[in-house]
Amino acid sequence: MRRFLRPGHDPVRERLKRDLFQFNKTVEHGFPHQPSALGYSPFLRLMAIGTRSGAIKLYGAPGVEFMGLHEENNTVMQIHFIPDQCQLVTLLDDNSLHLWSLKQHGGTSELREEHRFTLKGPPGSPPSATQVTAVLPHSSREVLYLGTESGNIFVVELPSFRVLEDRTITPEAVLQRIPEDNCNRRSCELVEALREHPKNPDHILIGYSRGLIVLWDLQNNKATHYFLGSQQLENLYWQKDGSKFISCHYDGSYSQWPVSSDNRQSEPLENTVPYGPFPCKAISKIYWQTTKNGLPYIIFQGGMPRASYGDRHSISVIHGSQQTAFDFTSRVIDFFIIFSSDPAADFDDPSALVVLAEEELVVIDLKSAGWPAVHPPYLASLHCSAITCSHHVSNIPLKLWERIISAGSKQNIHYSTMPWPIDGGTNIAPDPPQRDLLLTGHEDGTVRFWDASGVCLHLLYKLSTVRVFLTDADPNDNMNTLGEDEWPPLRKVGTFDPYSDDPRLGIQKIYLCKYSGYLAVAGTAGQVLVMELNDEDAEHVVDHAEADLLQDQEGYRWKGHEKLKTRDGPVRFEAGFQPFVLVQCQPPAVVTSLALHSEWKLVAFGTSHGFGLFDHQQKRLVFVKCTLHPSDQLALEGPLSRVKSLKKSLRQSFRRIRRSRVSSRKRRGGGGNASEVQEANAKFDQDVLQEMELAPVQRKIEARSAEDSFTGFVRTLYFADTFLRDSSRHCPSLWAGTNGGTVYAFCLRVPPAERRMDEPVRAEQAKEIQLMHRAPVVGILVLDGRSTPLPEPLEVAHDLSKSPDMQGSHQLLVVSEEQFKVFTLPKVSSKLKLKLTALEGCRVRKVTVANFGSCKTDDYSENDLAVLTNLGDIQIISLPFLKLQIRYPCIRKEDVSGIASCVFTKYGQGFYLISPSEFERFSLSTKWLVEPRCIVDMPEVTSNNHVHKSGTQNAARKSRGPGNSPGDCGEDERKSVRLMEHALLNDEKVLKEIQSTLEGGRGSYAEKNSSRSPLGHRLSNGGAD
Repeated sequence: MRRFLRPGHDPVRERLKRDLFQFNKTVEHGFPHQPSALGYSPFLRLMAIGTRSGAIKLYGAPGVEFMGLHEENNTVMQIHFIPDQCQLVTLLDDNSLHLWSLKQHGGTSELREEHRFTLKGPPGSPPSATQVTAVLPHSSREVLYLGTESGNIFVVELPSFRVLEDRTITPEAVLQRIPEDNCNRRSCELVEALREHPKNPDHILIGYSRGLIVLWDLQNNKATHYFLGSQQLENLYWQKDGSKFISCHYDGSYSQWPVSSDNRQSEPLENTVPYGPFPCKAISKIYWQTTKNGLPYIIFQGGMPRASYGDRHSISVIHGSQQTAFDFTSRVIDFFIIFSSDPAADFDDPSALVVLAEEELVVIDLKSAGWPAVHPPYLASLHCSAITCSHHVSNIPLKLWERIISAGSKQNIHYSTMPWPIDGGTNIAPDPPQRDLLLTGHEDGTVRFWDASGVCLHLLYKLSTVRVFLTDADPNDNMNTLGEDEWPPLRKVGTFDPYSDDPRLGIQKIYLCKYSGYLAVAGTAGQVLVMELNDEDAEHVVDHAEADLLQDQEGYRWKGHEKLKTRDGPVRFEAGFQPFVLVQCQPPAVVTSLALHSEWKLVAFGTSHGFGLFDHQQKRLVFVKCTLHPSDQLALEGPLSRVKSLKKSLRQSFRRIRRSRVSSRKRRGGGGNASEVQEANAKFDQDVLQEMELAPVQRKIEARSAEDSFTGFVRTLYFADTFLRDSSRHCPSLWAGTNGGTVYAFCLRVPPAERRMDEPVRAEQAKEIQLMHRAPVVGILVLDGRSTPLPEPLEVAHDLSKSPDMQGSHQLLVVSEEQFKVFTLPKVSSKLKLKLTALEGCRVRKVTVANFGSCKTDDYSENDLAVLTNLGDIQIISLPFLKLQIRYPCIRKEDVSGIASCVFTKYGQGFYLISPSEFERFSLSTKWLVEPRCIVDMPEVTSNNHVHKSGTQNAARKSRGPGNSPGDCGEDERKSVRLMEHALLNDEKVLKEIQSTLEGGRGSYAEKNSSRSPLGHRLSNGGAD
């Protein structure tokens, strides 16, 4: 049989690969992109959010998440839970209604779409006849009441969505019960609100947009009361005892109406314009909540004075003499109040206000004095300032973890101590086996530390670098400062703030040493800050040093932005990471690479002009190296921009051609041969076509010119203790790779610990390697005598890694965009290479070493390269033999920003941005998965159609249980996967929002690979990384 096997096919290895590698997109972290609807079930204590792309997401207690997707990909307009049931109804902008159910399957709950329905009118009727504007799920749980633009109210049976035509409430039937002198046919157009009587389910309140309000008796099919408002109606709300209701109006007023048995036509008890007397904006929604002390809570959206505050997004809370208008930095989508759901309770007793804004979720504690905000455990606004970079650190030591949490808790003292009020469902996933951090750098100069151990991405601590520099904004400004007599009583809430005081503050690179607690961050204006963790507030001077990367060059002039001005004298820092030294690169270009070695107390940094090494213990610059090529004028023209440099390089190419042709014409005018000119022009055309060849598989590997722009741009920096001079002595070394395919290696002499402060660190260039194909170097790695990557600094000292093998020969792996190449050390002779671009037609964008463990046994694991290409594929390549193990499609190749934002973890997981506010999490390992596993205990609802796996399964409907094999995935699942991909990718706003901070492209929901084999164990909602 062996002769029938393909060359290189090893059955044992194939089985092992199945035990090691598996691709899954597991959970989405962050805030849903472009939310459009909000719903809440007091019975389930679950919240639902709908989006413009047709997604619906349910949230309960931390770790309880569900995800669904409408096949239509239309905007979700309304969400309504069926009372006392585990069902909800959604209304889309195409006028379709969808019934969803939560059911238990395989030990977890799943979200399923049961039925869909579109209300249709008689032939020839206008669309407005059946355009749904208001939805009322009746407490009987048997019917829906649907108000329409035409004024008709249709009754639809649940769960079949059968229209009960004999129970339709028509405008004609309503008008028959109302005196003609008080109303006309137009008064019954467009049903604005439907509200069931809180004490009598046979009565519903109908509000029409022109101000007419009718109390309708469902049993006798007649109007028992009518109320005539003088202003256009926006919404209605019943008081708990049913004796009164409140209406809100377009002119910024609200009215309170009595409902008595002896008066069919009532006048309002009061009519109030809370922010009058000048013209005000509409109050679009209102709540009237009763309390034990007799003073009600009146909570409403809008109503601000049009002239002065018409642009504010506010929700006002009035309780006795207390009144606050909560001011949001993005548009309010909807809100609800969490109050006592006990039907026997005499009072509403509200506890929390939950507001869904366009860019964040805000919860206000109504029980505590001052109505403070509640810190959310999920739905974090990742993009409160635009994300510019990210960095993942696995397996954080407990001591460092506790110190970071302690520093973060001091920042959160203004938050309420109220437990998270949306606590439905039960998280049944095991606790995370290790602690993981995801650090995000932002445009405003902040670094945020997120707990990425499990399903909920929770903010632990926020670091700001602004205090080091002089900016237009005063960091001591309090956005909530409010004068006592100011009116309206506005108060800023929320964290979303997309505006940066100075774009030069933007964080570009982050490096955290989890063993020493040292942190290095680098920014847009060439600033490199080295920090250490301090548990107390401190005031000290930040030492400054300059690194002139052009010191040996003449004739260069920087044309970009200036460096940031620093504060003189001591600066006060709060507890947490505090900078103690600032290295300023000159010219102040974007820092493109960063490396920190906490054992040697060294930090290396690179820009488009060169790289340098700084001793942060002695606070002394060790050396700088300029990597500029004489033709690299573009590197001196401002911030790095791939699009800009591409345009300029093409422009320069055509200018060279034009100049050449002009000079040819001049020579021809001097008696030159016309045929020679034509021949020269043809040659130039041919050269340009060769330079503009775009298909990488067709391009010659050696075609790159040494004069390409940005050849000196430093792409990667790497510290290693290896054999650089000879095979008998190893020494510390620094390696740097550039955009022009050059690798520099420097020998370092680091004094022993006892003389570390007395003797300087010395550096000497030992090697310079020029790759023949001149492709950008994106990764450098040294393998020890066992072909194992060298451990991280201090990893061996903490007994978390074996000591590297310093007896056998070391190997150097250089990863360029086009190929992988292994060299022997110290001779640097080529040993092995894998030509990726020539063979696969793709280029390397991200590369990291990941450890993959077997799902069958804990005794086996191996180190491999995880590689992301410009086509959005992830390839796993073995070490040290550079054999392609497996390839997975992950990100659409058009999603340039998603590819640019991708970050791998040490144990085979990864994150990338699918929108400005959401990270997609994926796993390449069979052993470690982080996915929601939760259950909602409910009576079963009979029906079985489209199944949705519990949790945010990558915005795609899943039709499988936790242990089903790939063959169990149905056609509905595959269809919904394609639909979700289409949903966000056709939204041009995603492109515009991400493109400003990451290099081009649009956020996308990539093609979802939902197949899973039942191999090994699965650590859900906290899988190890």
